[in-house]
Amino acid sequence: MRMSTGLHGLTLGLVLLAAACTSGPAERPASTEGWTHVAASLETDGQVAIIDPAAGTIVARIDVGKRPRGMRASPDGTRLYVALSGSPITPPGVDPSTLPPPDRSADGIGVIDLESRTLVRTLPSGQDPEAFDISPDGRTLYISNEETAEMTALDLETGEFRGVVKVGEEPEGVGVRPDGEVVYVTCEETNEVVAVDTRSLEVIARMPTGGRPRWVVFTPDGSRAFVSAEVGSSVAEIDAQRHEVIGTIPITAPAAAPNPLPMGLALDMNRRRLYVATGRGRGVAIVDIDSRSQVGTIPDVGQRPWGIALSADNRWLYTANGTSGDISVVDTASNEIVRRIAVGSRPWGVVLVP
Repeated sequence: MRMSTGLHGLTLGLVLLAAACTSGPAERPASTEGWTHVAASLETDGQVAIIDPAAGTIVARIDVGKRPRGMRASPDGTRLYVALSGSPITPPGVDPSTLPPPDRSADGIGVIDLESRTLVRTLPSGQDPEAFDISPDGRTLYISNEETAEMTALDLETGEFRGVVKVGEEPEGVGVRPDGEVVYVTCEETNEVVAVDTRSLEVIARMPTGGRPRWVVFTPDGSRAFVSAEVGSSVAEIDAQRHEVIGTIPITAPAAAPNPLPMGLALDMNRRRLYVATGRGRGVAIVDIDSRSQVGTIPDVGQRPWGIALSADNRWLYTANGTSGDISVVDTASNEIVRRIAVGSRPWGVVLVP
């Protein structure tokens, strides 16, 4: 791990934190003031950890339920939503018939009050929720239901479903276009991104990608989207108005490094960079979105980085490292790791919170 002595500016930079680009567009807080903590979902601990990244300490551990994975903060920063699942973890190559039966009563969307840092409610979600995104007005969650090949739209005001849409097999990443009119769902088994109209809840397009698409992130103007393809070792660039794939960006690893398996995405529009967590590749690839090429790699951020988040000032990058059980803090000015914070078992997602 490369270390930097430039920690003196970390606290000042963190005051400017807002929402993170993860498995969809950034949260849209009414104010950026006070967004100074990081939340990590701990899949096998059944907890969400709230972290002070400047101090490198955990300030709260919140018991939420089984298999917390995808997370989003509400636009006003008062609540944190987390996907919970009663389905057993199924490692690659394992016969599902050998696993214990699922606990469907554990499926749901946990609601955390961020002032008290407590779980206050669990909302319905459909079966085996993995990831989701929130509408710009904060009223609707769009949830991927991996085992049923569906996307569920949940009305947050009533706690009831607006509808359920059949998408493709093994849906995972979910991203709402910044205008709120379209939601993209990545489907791992069918190697496609499915576009759904948020008003009619009808499928309006299917876009082929590289193998096993995972995350999706939109540009702030909603003109383009980027989708990571794990097995395809690539990122698809999509015209998000016409719903067409317009390019494929290969993701490579430095010599002697493990092959990259692209996962989480974070977009820095100031530097025109896309950061790509590479899972078992143990690093973060840096893509220039104008030249559509990889221009660098941040190596050895941790074992199996999955979720990824970027501060509003684009200075600090956070990765959730699943099998090393920690969160890495990366200075994007130098591309060096300034801190690794042990958090618990299998951190999956990471988002910024007050």
